[in-house]
Amino acid sequence: MKVYLVGGAVRDRLLGISDNNTEKDWVVVGSSPDEMLDLGYRQVGKEFPVFLHPGTQEEYALARLERKVSKGYKGFEFDTSKVVTLEQDLSRRDLTINAIAEKDGELFDPFNGQEDLNNGLLKHVSDAFSEDPVRVLRVARFAARFKVFGFKVAHSTHRLMKDMVASGEVDALTPERVFKELEKALSYETPSAFFKVLSACGADAKVFPMLDNGNHTTHDNEFEFLDQLDTSSSVIRFALWLHNQSADTIEQLCQHIKCPKEYTQLAMLTSQWRMLASQLKNQSAEDILTFFNRTDALRRKQRFEQLLRVFVLLGIEVESIKQLRDELDNIDIASLDKSNIAKAIQNEKMSIIALFLNSTK
Repeated sequence: MKVYLVGGAVRDRLLGISDNNTEKDWVVVGSSPDEMLDLGYRQVGKEFPVFLHPGTQEEYALARLERKVSKGYKGFEFDTSKVVTLEQDLSRRDLTINAIAEKDGELFDPFNGQEDLNNGLLKHVSDAFSEDPVRVLRVARFAARFKVFGFKVAHSTHRLMKDMVASGEVDALTPERVFKELEKALSYETPSAFFKVLSACGADAKVFPMLDNGNHTTHDNEFEFLDQLDTSSSVIRFALWLHNQSADTIEQLCQHIKCPKEYTQLAMLTSQWRMLASQLKNQSAEDILTFFNRTDALRRKQRFEQLLRVFVLLGIEVESIKQLRDELDNIDIASLDKSNIAKAIQNEKMSIIALFLNSTK
């Protein structure tokens, strides 16, 4: 039984990246499920044996081979017998930079991953890459994460990804996995590369089929602005990515890829209210009050602050919105007519907004 550190932890160390979010993955060669259980490991994998270390709780997987039996990323049969070698296990991995193993300071690199690290190449290990559609998303995400190092997708890998789109293999992607990879990509410094890679191979039309191509294209530098933002919030970047889309389209997309509510709501509010916010002083008092009511500015304060942050990143001045918000939030309800308090509050809010608009003329 031999244990090797593999994948991202080895890759990031070689790149000089110190990232506490990079999980350590281990592969075990020459063992069996019974032996792992006898050593105190706890099995968690159902499709193939993965075990949690009794102390560190890190994942240890038995070395395995896999055979494609049906479409999709779940369409595999696995061989985890003791005779599976380290090289055979590494051969099933997606990219050469992720197919490097380490044991006691010694590197095992049968597919020249270190060379591709040095050359800034995202290159598939073998043609088996095309059997798992998730790898298209992963390559796009790695392109976003490592753009700061100058990484590019190898031409041969790009051709393979285009073939996967044409063959319909990418159609088997699950909505949850699409969102997971998108969310990670949006958290990186240069998320535009994620969209560009998907666009270049044609996968964007498969994973985001409802987006308006007139308002959403990655064939130019449209999304380079995402790389320049002083935020790492995936929720805010998600809203910025979709700010030109209609609210109905955003709702369709979010239902399609099963976004959490906070993503859906912020993106839809951005789409619905950015034009009013950008021309606040030209609006009617009624429309401005509707804006504060529909955004639930006085009760959902954290979400409203996120919306204002999105507006700022879109170049919209928000100081007037903040001023109005604070004045509306500080109404002295005790001084109002109690016979119809709801109407009295409404009238007071309209008066505050009217005074503001008059002061800006």
